[in-house]
Amino acid sequence: MNPALSELGRIYPPERLLVQPGQLAPYESDALTAFRARPLAVVLPETAEEVVQTVAWCARHKVPFVARGSGTSLSGGSLPVEGGLVIGLNRMNKLLELDPEERVAVVQPGFINLHVSNAAAPYGLYYAPDPSSQPVSTIGGNLAFNSGGAHCLKYGMTSNHVLGAKVVLPDAEVVELGSQSLEAVGPDWLGLFVGSEGLMGIAVEVTLRLLPKPEKYHTVLAAYDSLEKAGNAVAAVVASGLLPGAMEIMDHLAIEAAEAAVKAGYPMDARALLIVELEGEAPEVEAEARHLGEVIAASGAYEVRVARDADERAKIWKGRKAAFSAVGRLSPDYLVQDGVVPRSRLGQALLEIERLSQQYGLRVANVFHAGDGNLHPLILYDGKVKGQLEQAEALAGEILKLCVGLGGSITGEHGVGMEKRAYMPAMFSENDLALMQRLRRALDPDELANRGKMFPQGTAATGAPRHSGPHPLEQAGLLSRE
Repeated sequence: MNPALSELGRIYPPERLLVQPGQLAPYESDALTAFRARPLAVVLPETAEEVVQTVAWCARHKVPFVARGSGTSLSGGSLPVEGGLVIGLNRMNKLLELDPEERVAVVQPGFINLHVSNAAAPYGLYYAPDPSSQPVSTIGGNLAFNSGGAHCLKYGMTSNHVLGAKVVLPDAEVVELGSQSLEAVGPDWLGLFVGSEGLMGIAVEVTLRLLPKPEKYHTVLAAYDSLEKAGNAVAAVVASGLLPGAMEIMDHLAIEAAEAAVKAGYPMDARALLIVELEGEAPEVEAEARHLGEVIAASGAYEVRVARDADERAKIWKGRKAAFSAVGRLSPDYLVQDGVVPRSRLGQALLEIERLSQQYGLRVANVFHAGDGNLHPLILYDGKVKGQLEQAEALAGEILKLCVGLGGSITGEHGVGMEKRAYMPAMFSENDLALMQRLRRALDPDELANRGKMFPQGTAATGAPRHSGPHPLEQAGLLSRE
């Protein structure tokens, strides 16, 4: 073991300092397996102090580092830096505080998303952001990529439910961002950190806002003979003045995969399914349900089902939640894209994706958060067939450019990571990207934290001098030091 790694050996026992090839292999990629890199080592901290010591070691030796939770990133966001350090946070998985009166939970970054709601359930509370990976994804990863989920239409993204965070900056300083109050004062530094994809440090404690469980749910499954009709139905629901808790669409390929995996009872002849869920107080939901029924009836659905009880509701959602992984039954490999279009352009976007699928000769399964126009096309290919991966990547790029051209975004919740960094100039000007880089380098002049992610190649640090004097956030009076 080289001398630098020997220093890490004084922080970690051998079972939590992984250096052998067989130990490193599981960390070489995340859920976007098209990218792989071999880290120098993996460390598994159990305390915030160990994270601080580790980041300080990286700063001293100029070793880039990547924080990693469950590795569910679909954009290569937790891909290791070649020869860098992976800081695996899964063992920092404690619930530190749950205050039902203040409706607040404080967790470590390795705490699983779904476990927050499980812990809050006895008090009639839950945590609203619900990505499809919620049974396995960690709060730290959700925070890094500002995850959403099926119910973000009504309740917002992770950023709307994180009140505060204790953060280890890339120079190993520990700072407190935000607080338990819903009312922030001054610049929103917490908002800057959430969704920064690990480029600004590592959260070691996260304060979450909890919500009361809805009194009543009304879940509708509508089947359509075309994807365009389902997309237009979403626009009609929103135009009607309703604000559902969730609106999701699955196309025929996603339906086929989900049905094979979990037997959700979906109509197998449908070209598209729309799931709409209302939630809230019983009188409100009952009135909205009548209105929704009229809108769906007028939208061209040929079959409509309403969940009669909690079991039927769970069955409908089980199929949707399983769709991503279930697509693996249809193809040996697939790319999951993540773009956003205005709701009014959903039908147009889906038609164009169908055309592109035929043009490239690759099947595309569509599963997405229709309520906020967040598309998740899954591009099916066989990596063993020469050229198919490159074709799939080209098709993915066309879909991203389509989203931007329709007035949308290259990502809704999966982040930019490695996968989409080349498309950042399609959305942002050179001045925009330069400003983002200046912000990042103010905290991390050596670009040690998650180096190589988000920004297009060729925009890496050019030896910018290390900041001296008071920290920029401290000068603003909005950062406290420990």
